[in-house]
Amino acid sequence: MSGESDRALVGALSQPRFELIPMEGASGRAAQLPKGAKIAISCSPTQGIERTLLLGEELLHRGFRVVPHVAARLVADRVHLEEIARRLEGLGVKEIFVIGGDTKKPDGPFSSAFELLSEMEDLGHHFERVGIGGYPEGHPVIDGDTLLHALLDKRAFATYVVTQMCFDPGAILDWMTDMRRRGIDLPVYVGLPGAVERKKLLRISLKIGVGDSARFLTKHTNVLTEYLRSGRYSPEKLVKDLAQYLGDRDYNIAGFHIYTFNQVQSTEQWRIKMLGSGRADSAVSAP
Repeated sequence: MSGESDRALVGALSQPRFELIPMEGASGRAAQLPKGAKIAISCSPTQGIERTLLLGEELLHRGFRVVPHVAARLVADRVHLEEIARRLEGLGVKEIFVIGGDTKKPDGPFSSAFELLSEMEDLGHHFERVGIGGYPEGHPVIDGDTLLHALLDKRAFATYVVTQMCFDPGAILDWMTDMRRRGIDLPVYVGLPGAVERKKLLRISLKIGVGDSARFLTKHTNVLTEYLRSGRYSPEKLVKDLAQYLGDRDYNIAGFHIYTFNQVQSTEQWRIKMLGSGRADSAVSAP
């Protein structure tokens, strides 16, 4: 990489977004993250919105910057949405991430992120930053045209996009190029897996519909060899491949969103190692 790419990569890895799942032990694992780190807290049918809010409240009191996920299909009704918004505003939360949610049958009247965002607007709740999801490799149950129209609809309410977890830099860049061509110019945080155990990562990859990305690994012998040897995936090659695009205004990559799957220690060890390597490379290549 060039010195400029090295510096851009160091900048992106210095302040990434970490995602945690609000399961037992998540609070303790957060202690392994840097002080004041930005932590996105996922929201799923198995854990529910309340677990997301409770963990978010605790981490806020400990000095972290928290981004609660709000899944539209888990919101019971307009009153419930009002309660959630007021609760977050009362805690001083400035940023949320809104998704449709994975449950097949909505708990209430909201079946999509767009519907929830529209209702929130009608209720008069305005957070400073609102994130929405992007899908470079599609969705396991939603077709491509529907995903595109949903993104076009949601962009009026959003300030940035976070992509699904992906291993293939080409797929990410192609998707971003297509989005820019269609007039979607929101900043994008590239969603990438942390340093996660092999079996867990493969299981999750197939579940969320990024099997093509998993198969991408098999085409890159050096990555696959290390992956099989250590039993753990490292996103090193992915971030290095994307480094040269970090400062490109046409792509407008805002940074990295790291899906830790609560394997925080190994992910943080990898990040610190990468930072050290990137700073050394940058110093060597500096004029």
